[in-house]
Amino acid sequence: MGVDPGLRTTGYAVLDVSTGRARLLEAGVVRSRAETLPERVKDIYEGVAEVVAAFKPDAMALEQLYSLYERPETAILMGHARGAIMLAAAQTGIPVVSYAATKIKKTMTGNGRAPKEQIQRAVQLELRLPRLPEPPDVADAIAVAFCHFTEARLTQRSSANAAFSQLYASLPKRPDLPIWTQASQKR
Repeated sequence: MGVDPGLRTTGYAVLDVSTGRARLLEAGVVRSRAETLPERVKDIYEGVAEVVAAFKPDAMALEQLYSLYERPETAILMGHARGAIMLAAAQTGIPVVSYAATKIKKTMTGNGRAPKEQIQRAVQLELRLPRLPEPPDVADAIAVAFCHFTEARLTQRSSANAAFSQLYASLPKRPDLPIWTQASQKR
């Protein structure tokens, strides 16, 4: 499950990756029209908890928190949304991972500074969607989920390669002589 946190609109996406290829099960937004911060946080928590309960994902991926130097308050406010989302995952034992926005964009497009429209198009092409995912929060959530799927596959491959290397290292070492020399010495 990928989540694009927001205090008014939080995008979410659930992928099925059981076949080794990502397939979109559901994507949407959790909206809060509340006026106070506590009410917005509650709305986000309840909406994400509902999606988690419905799909029981194996993992949740979030975009990492970042802020422009000129706007530190934005990061603080987004921290509230992320906290509500993480609580929804933690209450059901779902592991949460975070990825930098540049990592997500690079995974989807090859460009860590890709604009939202490019992310939407990349998501549409990668998941073979009939139309662009709207609003952009949905495309961002799908991109977060896809980034985690890609990273998990790379980790699996690295683990498999490490296991093979370990197995190979544990095999008895053969003598330095070529096989034909060994066979001729046995006569």
